[in-house]
Amino acid sequence: MKTKDLIEEAISLPVEERAMFVDSLLKSLNPPESEIDKKWVLVAKRRLEELRSSRVETVPGEEVFKKIMKRYIL
Repeated sequence: MKTKDLIEEAISLPVEERAMFVDSLLKSLNPPESEIDKKWVLVAKRRLEELRSSRVETVPGEEVFKKIMKRYIL
């Protein structure tokens, strides 16, 4: 099967199946590493707990992007 044909067939799939297809392709390029994944889970859990306990202050995404644009783009 030619790449073009494969792409056309993939595009014709329902959204959920396309997402699974893309996920599989991406994992084939960058296979998960269980030790790194475990460390990221710990970081994510710690950050979630910091948010829930109000130990950190959240900043709206819009504000963050404005600061980035002001500092680096404009």
